[in-house]
Amino acid sequence: MKKSVWTENTEIPKFESLHGDNRTDVLIIGGGLCGILCAYRLQQAGIDYILAEGDRIAKGITKNTTAKITFLHGLIYSELIKRVGKEKALMYLNANVTALEQYEKLCHSIDCDFEKKSAYTYSIDKRQKIEDEVCALCSLGIDAEFTDTLELPFKTVGAVKADNQAQFNTLKFVSEISKGLNIYEKTFIRDITPHTAVFNNGTITANKIIIATHFPFINKHGSYFLKLYQHRSYVAAFENTQELNGMYVDESEKGMSFRSYKNLLFIGGGGHRTGKKGGSWNELYAFAKRYYPNAKEQYSWAAQDCMSLDKIPYIGCYSKMTPDMYVASGFNKWGMTSSMAAAIILTDMVCGKENEFADVFSPRRSILKPQLAVNGFEAAMNLLTPTVRRCPHLGCALKWNRAEHTWDCPCHGSRFETNGKLIDNPATGNAKIKNRRFE
Repeated sequence: MKKSVWTENTEIPKFESLHGDNRTDVLIIGGGLCGILCAYRLQQAGIDYILAEGDRIAKGITKNTTAKITFLHGLIYSELIKRVGKEKALMYLNANVTALEQYEKLCHSIDCDFEKKSAYTYSIDKRQKIEDEVCALCSLGIDAEFTDTLELPFKTVGAVKADNQAQFNTLKFVSEISKGLNIYEKTFIRDITPHTAVFNNGTITANKIIIATHFPFINKHGSYFLKLYQHRSYVAAFENTQELNGMYVDESEKGMSFRSYKNLLFIGGGGHRTGKKGGSWNELYAFAKRYYPNAKEQYSWAAQDCMSLDKIPYIGCYSKMTPDMYVASGFNKWGMTSSMAAAIILTDMVCGKENEFADVFSPRRSILKPQLAVNGFEAAMNLLTPTVRRCPHLGCALKWNRAEHTWDCPCHGSRFETNGKLIDNPATGNAKIKNRRFE
């Protein structure tokens, strides 16, 4: 069975389940990194809160990260300046710079293998795009540089380099920071009215509600089923390779990422839209065989990321009709830094404070982006696909994932075990898999 390196030798605290009817100032739904950081910051601010997690904290996407903490998110800044202007590009940058600073501050007192590293976004064939990103970052006040001296075993045309970024062990971090927080596990929220969440054993009434469930599960507000899709990517950790001093990401969506952890080299790639076909781990194994013939696989796992329409996360009010409900989603593969940025923004918002970064992340921004048509087409095609195996979220046809032996929804990314048991949301219940023959 494939598993993440972070799950090895890390004990996550256990928390009791919630029962009966409860009341709090702020309810946080979702015990991944973002929800836990929201809880931590609310506790530091002296705000009454409850964090409700449907299973165990950090059991979902959080344990499957490559755990890079950086503001270097591919080649986003040159694009942001052109699309939304320099002011909002600077908001995006400063939110992530602040997140990085907050991690460094917290990790001084937490044993979580926190290390300062340089981050690189490289390209195999698009040198001009790299140079444009360096110029964009410099115009925003970042001392970025172009470099064509890389540790990678294959030829590139150069990379953007940003120093003083970081990497860590995400589960060690969660294990420490969650101690003493007001968390309830095995408390699966099934429905929400404006100020009340309903679970199997009771209710939680709150003045404010933060939805930190990776993919927002309330369909009647916010249109997140149109604004988001999910993307799977794969990681393998190898011995007998090389030690990298930096963290590397290809600017191409089909490219690969690399970082070292102790005696292991993480190779990431093989990605595809959830429910579609992709290279999966076979792509990583082929790469390792070619460039590191003595490599020995020690761990392998897969991540699932919510992708927004415009590469900017949705952080803020859930919708116009729900002023006391907030959301954090669409982290676009940068969940570590974005989780902290979201926690900073959302805790300010629920406390009635103005946040200087909030505007660029507003979920209320226009959805008229090219990706909207793609998402709509995928939904239409899979709603019309004739099959009895359907996702309980919105009824799309499920597809068999040969690499991971799961049933996946290509519309919104819900995933299920072979017997239909729910793995990943936005579905809130199991799928009916009457015939388990693998397609």
